[in-house]
Amino acid sequence: MDLYQQALRPLLFSGLKADPETVHRQFMRACDWANCRCDSRRLAGGHRNLTAAAIQRWQKSCSICDPRLTQKLWGLEFMNPLGLAAGFDKDGVATNLWPSFGFGFAEVGTVTFHAQPGNPKPRLFRLPQDQAAINRMGFNNQGAAQMTATLAASQYHRPQNHHPIGINLGKSKITPLEQAAEDYLGSFRLLKEYGDYFVVNVSSPNTPGLRSLQAVEQLEPILTALQTENQGDKPLLVKISPDLAWEDLDAIATLAQTHELAGIIATNTTIQRQGLQTQRLSTGNPPDQEAGGLSGRPVRQRSTEIIRHLWQQTQGQLPIIGVGGIFTGTDAWEKLVAGASLLQVYTGWTYEGPWIVRKILAELLRKLDQHALPSLSAAVGAAHRGQNTD
Repeated sequence: MDLYQQALRPLLFSGLKADPETVHRQFMRACDWANCRCDSRRLAGGHRNLTAAAIQRWQKSCSICDPRLTQKLWGLEFMNPLGLAAGFDKDGVATNLWPSFGFGFAEVGTVTFHAQPGNPKPRLFRLPQDQAAINRMGFNNQGAAQMTATLAASQYHRPQNHHPIGINLGKSKITPLEQAAEDYLGSFRLLKEYGDYFVVNVSSPNTPGLRSLQAVEQLEPILTALQTENQGDKPLLVKISPDLAWEDLDAIATLAQTHELAGIIATNTTIQRQGLQTQRLSTGNPPDQEAGGLSGRPVRQRSTEIIRHLWQQTQGQLPIIGVGGIFTGTDAWEKLVAGASLLQVYTGWTYEGPWIVRKILAELLRKLDQHALPSLSAAVGAAHRGQNTD
């Protein structure tokens, strides 16, 4: 299981001297190809048996199945609490493949109503000394209509063992801020049939003015439009920034409850740069001179603090998906006992490799045994109930 960290990661990160986005793009092409083979009905004879067997062996090496890890939220069953965060599979091309990496669910996107190329390159940087990344991708994606076609084809061949798929919605760059509600609504209408839950992303730092939509007076029209169209059919969440002030977090939590949102995702990337060890990026500039959102280890503590605060403000009545700096089972446990019902990884997955899911789940099971808890649900918010969670 250390093969990735000892051999493959050094090759990908430095040996090939490839742009991180190029590596990611090639990986997603491979995933797109493999995604089609997840349905054995597309293959014939021995190819079907060989492909199915290979996928099963890979999934067994990456995952753990234990009823204590299951979570039930919004009428959906999650085989385990660890999902792939939005931003990795931007166009939803590998939805059938992510369970094979052990994930309990996956969130695709961010998708915008209009297809868009994103920001100029380079726009993705690794900070290995900090176990972090900076991205300013700018919601590059093929658009909601193309994702609808992709998911329609993929779900026709969806594995019988269903894993929830979330769809993360963003605002198109060409759409004026005052027309944001219509833009989000257009994407939602196209994709409603294909997502198990939906996320309103108003917290990326890489689309001009987007974070201003977190202000209650701008966020409310978006939520009103979506919930009017939704009519309670699909769970709708909002994804927030780690850079919000406490009073702004409270306002969003109140708004989420008023509009009967299914939950909050805490958190997106940060624009802060304090305490980084990395002195220079591939551009030759220090991190504080490169725009973009910082993810990975440096976000861990702040995202956990926000989870803890939101749980307290909502008395645990608003489910939280915790994301930001999860690399180990201890990181995951901290977010669960702080109040997160589900978790997501992205940067940690790229640093630790495909077996991170299995390692985290195994550690969570050890934590349950250590604290004599019958299930993961019993651990959610445990730190607020005076339980020993160390």
